[in-house]
Amino acid sequence: MAQVLEFKLPDLGEGLTEAEIVRWLVEVGDVVAIDQPVVEVETAKAMVEVPCPYGGVVTARFGEEGSELPVGAPLLTVAVGATEAPASPAPSTSSASGASSAGAPAEESSAGSGNVLVGYGTGAPAARRRRIRPERVGTPAAPAPVVEPEPVPVAVPAATGEVNGQQGPVAVVSPLVRRLARQHEIDLRRLTGSGPDGLILRADVDSAIREAEEAARAQTRTAAAEPAVAEAPTAVAAAPAAAERIPLRGVRGAVADKLSRSRSEIPDATCWVDADATELMAARAAMNAASGPSGGPKVSVLALLARICTAALARYPELNSTVDTAAREIVRLPGVHLGFAAQTERGLVVPVVRDAHTRNAESIGAEIARLTELARTGKLSPAQLTGGTFTLNNYGVFGVDGSTPIINHPEAAMLGVGRIMPKPWVHNGELAVRQVVQLSLTFDHRVCDGGTAGGFLRYVADCVEQPAVLLRTL
Repeated sequence: MAQVLEFKLPDLGEGLTEAEIVRWLVEVGDVVAIDQPVVEVETAKAMVEVPCPYGGVVTARFGEEGSELPVGAPLLTVAVGATEAPASPAPSTSSASGASSAGAPAEESSAGSGNVLVGYGTGAPAARRRRIRPERVGTPAAPAPVVEPEPVPVAVPAATGEVNGQQGPVAVVSPLVRRLARQHEIDLRRLTGSGPDGLILRADVDSAIREAEEAARAQTRTAAAEPAVAEAPTAVAAAPAAAERIPLRGVRGAVADKLSRSRSEIPDATCWVDADATELMAARAAMNAASGPSGGPKVSVLALLARICTAALARYPELNSTVDTAAREIVRLPGVHLGFAAQTERGLVVPVVRDAHTRNAESIGAEIARLTELARTGKLSPAQLTGGTFTLNNYGVFGVDGSTPIINHPEAAMLGVGRIMPKPWVHNGELAVRQVVQLSLTFDHRVCDGGTAGGFLRYVADCVEQPAVLLRTL
């Protein structure tokens, strides 16, 4: 006899308490194997696929795409050891399609897996077990006849009103859809749902929002094109467009919280200096030319600047520290875990190069390239986004010269780098066109005074202008 097991959102580590459902990877009625990914979620740290520790038939899902669930909340239920999909699974308020499961024979599944993620795991597996082949329920596993179960209606909250000219309930399951409709003043009673049995989905509300905005723009254009009529007693004003509201959650919410905390807790100060980067650019070109066409990856400017930062932090360890406010102590950290700001489609993230003080420029560059690719594809783990001790922010890639960075709490400093571009510069007593960059350092004034911060920044500028200065530390 099949046993229905409930799989809850596991602890994803790093103190995370909730996650947003980005994409379901299975439907109600699907057969899943042990440790098969069933849902893609986004936390405040990263986007991850969550595997299910049970094998069997999915009988219900909880949470629609775009909704947030706390750790420990039910994700889905699985009928373990079922020979066919249950005829009457519990209605799921989260099933994106609202469809019921179809019955079909399936192979016997095992009861569970080991510790798949932090904080959960199932019991020891049986002595013998066979894994479920991930095939759709409804495909017969043997020529024996299959009895199809009756369809299960989707539970719809009662909300009376006129639906397309008729009295009846509003076919909306998701609270997210209701909230979105309220925010944009969309009357759900006038929408025709595209889901099963007329279920109103988020796509239906989004379409209605676009139609309303287009109608408002068309009305504005018409009003502007028509000549003013003197006899008209009053002028009809175009309806104002509704303001767009974007939830602060996931990565963007985590960044907002961290930046707000940094501004409220850290008494920061900023100093900056212009530096002649001509020799640095020449040294980089020479290094890459010496490696030859197949001599390995090229050394980037960011990698050279990162190596300069590790050398500067060795001279000024005050800036590689944090403040323990409870103990009223400055904690100087033994190693440099260098974070670097990376802009992605999901927002700003700061991957961390571990033990950067033990690496050369080539090794740092290779790790930066690897982490950047993971950031672009949304595959960075929480551990790769935490634990930094100093951050390097190259905002010059956006074509700007200067900035006053906000410290990445709980670190003590951040170095900002503007674009490197030709500018007039006095070189050897003569006016010349040189490659100039602006460097800015924002630091926690509790850990050091301006003399230390200025010394750090000046050393970085000296290494940029004369890369040979680094030879003393190599």
